Formats: sequence, structure tokens, C-alpha cells
Amino acid sequence: MNYAEIKYCDIANGPGVRTSLFVSGCTHHCEGCFNQMTWDFHYGEVFTKEVEDQIIESLRPDYIEGLTILGGEPLEHVNQMGLLPLVKRIRDELPQKNIWCFTGYTFEADVLERMSKMWPETMELMKRIDVLVDGKFVLELKDISLQFRGSSNQRLIDMPKTLQAGEVVLWEDKNNAHS
Repeated sequence: MNYAEIKYCDIANGPGVRTSLFVSGCTHHCEGCFNQMTWDFHYGEVFTKEVEDQIIESLRPDYIEGLTILGGEPLEHVNQMGLLPLVKRIRDELPQKNIWCFTGYTFEADVLERMSKMWPETMELMKRIDVLVDGKFVLELKDISLQFRGSSNQRLIDMPKTLQAGEVVLWEDKNNAHS
């Protein structure tokens, strides 16, 4: 797996101050994508154990709320395989941190009905993610007033509650009830 960028004090891609990992590789090619260079699976740098260690260290301070994974497309299979060890490690070493993941895929049709039946990594990742932001960016539905997403078709899914309920439960910002 390659990655395009790591932002160590990101406040745009989830609640609080976060580390954000932008993976490389995306087959969606959404019109109006803000990160077209990450469509190429070979763009950027190779994700190594040293890079994983740097991310883990960046998450240790109390003021860092968690990790956001975006891209590119984190749920491309090669990226799932690269991300699963990192996500497992965060859950083991830093269980108080939350993990957000942005995907252009839809949870029901793509993640549950297709990916989870083909790749064991998919549900292993879903079990460890706190919020999944799903759905392609749709330029015609762009709305800059939306919290943590670019277009109105995208959803903020509370993954632990969704997996427990067996149906999609949307995330609620407990710090800002009017979002």
C-alpha cells in the first residue's frame, strides 16, 4: 500500500485534533475530487512499519482524538490489507482513540453485500472503525455547510451501533447536537 500524505494536526476530517492518513489508489474518479493525485495506486510513498510507528506515536498525546483514514480509497482491497494491521494496533495500544474512515463505497451495497463476502479484511476493519463516512462525492450534491463530508448523499455511520443493530445507525456529534 502507498500513501499520499499524513497530516499530524488535522482539524478538518473528524472531530477534534487528529492524525489523518491519505492512502493512494482509488477507482471511483469522482468528478470534482479534491485529491485526484491519489487515484494512482503508486502515488506517494510506500507504507512501512516505520510510518506505522510514526502514526502510532502521533496518536499518543491526550489532545489527539484519533485517526482518520481517507484517500484515495481506503476500502480498495490492497488498502484494506495495508490498513488492517495499523487499525488492529491502534485498538490494542490506544483503545481510547477513535478511528474514522472515509469511503466512496456505500455500506450496504458495497461493503456488506460485496466486499465482506470476498475479503475477510473488510469486516475486520469495520469492527474496528468508529465512524464510516460512506458514499461517493457527488459534485451536484456538494454542500459546504455539511459537517465532515462534501456532498449530501454521504453519511456518517456509527459503526459499533450499526454492527450491533444490524442496520445503519447514523453518528451523532455529542459535542455539537446542532450539526
